[in-house]
Amino acid sequence: MTSTVNPDLDSAVDATAEFAPAALDERIQDPNWWRQAAVYQIYPRSFADSNGDGIGDLKGITSRIPYLRSLGIDAVWLSPFYPSALADGGYDVDDYRDVDPKLGTLDDFDEMIAALHEAGIKLIADIVPNHTSNRHVWFQEALASPKGSAARNRYIFRDGKGPDGAEPPSDWDSVFGGPAWERTEDGQWYMHIFAREQPDLNWDNREVRDDFLTTLRFWSDRGVDGFRVDVAHALTKDMTEPLPMKAALGSESENNNGQHPFWDRDEVHEVFAEWRAVFNEYTPPRTAVAEAWVHAERRARYASPEGLGQAFNFDLLQADWNPVQFREIITRNLTEATSSGASSTWVFSNHDVVRHATRYGLPAAGPDSTPAETSRNWLLSGGTEAALDRGLGERRARAVSQLMLALPGSAYVYQGEELGLHEVADIADEDRQDPTFFRNTGVDVGRDGCRVPLPWTKDGASFGFGFDGAHLPQPAWFGEYAVEVQEGDPGSHLSFYRRALDLRRELQGDEDFTWEDESAADVLHFTRPSGWHSITNFGSAPVDLPAGRVLLSSSPLEDGKLPADTTAWLV
Repeated sequence: MTSTVNPDLDSAVDATAEFAPAALDERIQDPNWWRQAAVYQIYPRSFADSNGDGIGDLKGITSRIPYLRSLGIDAVWLSPFYPSALADGGYDVDDYRDVDPKLGTLDDFDEMIAALHEAGIKLIADIVPNHTSNRHVWFQEALASPKGSAARNRYIFRDGKGPDGAEPPSDWDSVFGGPAWERTEDGQWYMHIFAREQPDLNWDNREVRDDFLTTLRFWSDRGVDGFRVDVAHALTKDMTEPLPMKAALGSESENNNGQHPFWDRDEVHEVFAEWRAVFNEYTPPRTAVAEAWVHAERRARYASPEGLGQAFNFDLLQADWNPVQFREIITRNLTEATSSGASSTWVFSNHDVVRHATRYGLPAAGPDSTPAETSRNWLLSGGTEAALDRGLGERRARAVSQLMLALPGSAYVYQGEELGLHEVADIADEDRQDPTFFRNTGVDVGRDGCRVPLPWTKDGASFGFGFDGAHLPQPAWFGEYAVEVQEGDPGSHLSFYRRALDLRRELQGDEDFTWEDESAADVLHFTRPSGWHSITNFGSAPVDLPAGRVLLSSSPLEDGKLPADTTAWLV
């Protein structure tokens, strides 16, 4: 867990320095703040627990704002905090304009966002427009209403097939496994492309569209600076009969030219054009980023200035440890961003995937296997330690994170990656919470392993997460990765992230980018304005560095050379 920094910069970059009021106000009012922001994702139930009930909450987040400020981030992305039965980790929303009582109150939310803004940190709220929970007042009204009613028209209800309607309207599968339809007591079926507790909304219904505009204004009026739009590519659907068989459907991320019945239809951009009009009512305009698992050729429309303005690209998150892949992905996404007028987004970990410190420490399952397949197989084995090289994974994770932070565009950091946390693989079946585990037994263990509550202290009932237990079990090795352990260690993963984020802010200029092609085949070397060089060695042997002053390296240099699995910044 070691990195190297230039000690001459200690006085130039101070993670705890006070922001000058004028500079802080300028940053808060900047309409382009999001273009190259460093955003920290908080999964609220697993960040900090203020009352000892084992569940993270808003007061817990507020109590840790000094820590967030010390990281040098620009914004927090807050995963769902709404009332929820947690059928899907909070993405089954009971009420879009309230706070889950287990997490706090609207007053707690107001206190949290005020404290974040005072610290110079913006807030991006998660919005879940594809579906509500089955406990939402609208869905309960739909169940109590007859077929063809206005209440049912807010959702996607259909009669079943067969003489008695006992077969689902189509053979479509849910993303979480099993059928995408659930039968109600009166014999009709409702559509859910995720869990059955998440009925899909009917976005052809004007009432649905208007209600979400109200929700966007509700949170924007409370000071929310932007929105992360969950499953942005699934809202509008073509339910024209007869519904096609699943064998005729393309995949979620395939280029279906807007013709798939529920993925990436062209009409969805009519919805986001209305959202953009609402965002532009505010000063500065509210921002948005689409979670849209679509073909690269289709991503730009989500990121257009007339729509959401930015869209996640998950390409690096799915990349092998391969410089050719990295270069192609970076080049393509920066080209796309330029053509759309947006800025790109970069991410290696989030609440849905195996942590990248673990992914990069696992040997490939086969010559043609993807990182996702390798990680899934390892999780299904219970996380056999012999297969995981923790040190290698952490070294590579630091290297690619430093590379990411040098790229033009927004960088997203998932809570705990700044500590070098690995995936928790050996969670007992009875402790698991993710619906993908229960709907895909023996095929998918789910996403609980990246959602285990953070370790703040070396010891304690929940390693400082709260003063009692945690809603997901934390392994004993979490203690050695705790914030408390890393705080005073200048070579720790946490110290490295703080330094990298601080330097990024100091060095960041225009969104210009140039590949330096004289590098070795295993080396990615690019430059940014003002002579900022980022050099990553994907090979197995140390390589020479160009002339310049090294500001930061993700692992110590070897006789002045850049070792394997390491990134260095120099000027």
